[in-house]
Amino acid sequence: MSKVAVVYWSGTGNTETMANAVVEGAKEAGAEAELIQCGSFNAGAVANYDAIAFGCPAMGAEELEESEFAPMYSDVEGSLSGKKIALFGSYGWGDGEWMRSWAESAKNAGANLATDCVMANNDPDDDAIAQCKALGKALA
Repeated sequence: MSKVAVVYWSGTGNTETMANAVVEGAKEAGAEAELIQCGSFNAGAVANYDAIAFGCPAMGAEELEESEFAPMYSDVEGSLSGKKIALFGSYGWGDGEWMRSWAESAKNAGANLATDCVMANNDPDDDAIAQCKALGKALA
């Protein structure tokens, strides 16, 4: 059984809803999945999981959340080489630049993106929830 971490930050609850769907999808596929707020995750924890989904909404000028998520991600990024990961998050403006930049950064760190990134405009609709479940299954 694979072990999947779903690490996220959510300000309005949209990305948390997506994170729960990722966990549900991973569990449906037979994985042991754990929902973790970003403040409780660090580079030392990366090796404990077969795969990791990271979720963060777009903030400011389409950037990762700066006070909690970005510092955690900077800490773990050097440990992601060869690790199966996925990225997801919500946004309320822009065109997804934060996700494209984030995916490029993850690839440059040597991470193995298991699936396409999932983005939801504001509240995740049924399609975004289905994509999040599929993301979880791809990590399982």
